[in-house]
Amino acid sequence: MKDINLPSNSMMLSKNFLFGVATSSFQIEGDRKGRLDCIWDTFCEKSGAISDATNGDVACDHVALWKEDVALIDALGVDAYRLSISWPRVMLQDGTVNEVGMQFYVNLVNEVLKRGMKVFVTLYHWDLPQYLEDNGGWLNRDTAYAFEEYAEAVAKALGEKVYSYATLNEPFCSAYLGYEAGIHAPGKTGMGNGRKAAHHLLLAHGLALKVLNRHCPNSQNGIVLNFSNCHTTTDSKEDKHAAKLADDYHNQWYLRPIIEGKYPNVIDILDDSSKPEILEGDMDIISQPIDYLGINFYTRTLYRSDGNGWFEIVPPATNALTAMGWEITPDAFTELLVDLNERYNLPPIYITENGAAMDDVLNNDEVIDDTRTAYFHTHLNAVNRAMENGVDIRGYFAWSLMDNFEWALGYSKRFGIVYVDYDTQKRTLKQSALAYSKLVKSRINGYISGIK
Repeated sequence: MKDINLPSNSMMLSKNFLFGVATSSFQIEGDRKGRLDCIWDTFCEKSGAISDATNGDVACDHVALWKEDVALIDALGVDAYRLSISWPRVMLQDGTVNEVGMQFYVNLVNEVLKRGMKVFVTLYHWDLPQYLEDNGGWLNRDTAYAFEEYAEAVAKALGEKVYSYATLNEPFCSAYLGYEAGIHAPGKTGMGNGRKAAHHLLLAHGLALKVLNRHCPNSQNGIVLNFSNCHTTTDSKEDKHAAKLADDYHNQWYLRPIIEGKYPNVIDILDDSSKPEILEGDMDIISQPIDYLGINFYTRTLYRSDGNGWFEIVPPATNALTAMGWEITPDAFTELLVDLNERYNLPPIYITENGAAMDDVLNNDEVIDDTRTAYFHTHLNAVNRAMENGVDIRGYFAWSLMDNFEWALGYSKRFGIVYVDYDTQKRTLKQSALAYSKLVKSRINGYISGIK
């Protein structure tokens, strides 16, 4: 078995640095009958939307198996568990709380705490209630205010038992993949739709952040954004400009409003029909201070000019790919973290997702996934290098705890460090899980200045 090693003087080897695992509600929970429908239920019913024609009705049956799953997490030795709340599981269409659904999360949080781990909660990991989508979803400004009410219900129920709340997970995916490119639920398309959805998501973040700060002032309240470095394959002025546009459009569009209260300059070259409607006071709501920034990273992306003043993606020309077809680029991870730290006045950072889908094979109750272990090794060292360069990073969460419903790719891709047999629901620790656990359990007690 390959190991995951860090330099002996790494700040990540202190017990003050948090190691965890992460999941999301729709991808693992199942128990569709216990909640209202969400946009992914509807999307799964569209012909051709999901590559293997599956759905999230059962998934990993986590609602039934949650106690065993928490025990498994505890056995890994990690410090924290990052989970998401299913909005349609805890709220009814009339705006009241589904007490049975909410109690599921109360019990889950209590069990994680009982085992001495911290709880990181994400309020929105893409499973918008379908009844809200029927009224326009994230294209309807009212959805942001419905999210505010939902955030208040969760904050009242879970309170400061939760160490960290994230308002949104990867609004880029919700807005761009869901409302602009049509790859994710609800499958809408058009630049104007994507930009409008993005603005309403960010507004929802700001409204919910106010709620969290009011009800849970001692929790860490922030947001989780995904980033992919925008590189070129040439040194031409046109390609470099295209990569800059792509970075502004896909990455900075979500971070700059939160940190600086304004959209990147790429907004100025969009047609008026593609620009979001920004009402007075919106940017003040969006740009309230956050306690931390969650960063999700998987790979870089290559771009070139499309010849018309815009950008287009260049497929990676390398054999070092994950099962998703993504380049394995740990150096880009360090570059990203250092660049963001130099560009913005950032709060502390948590790496809230990092991991890889690989072509796993279960053989004699073992999964020898050395390529995934190597991925974790190189990317954890990339985080360490960023910290050595002055980036304030407080923790790292492996994505994902277990194989699960991988959105439009169904169950065809496996990101987990735990193998799931979907027929029997048997969980099997992969070799990467054993290596990650070994690293986590090897740390020393101690205090590092600035980390609490």
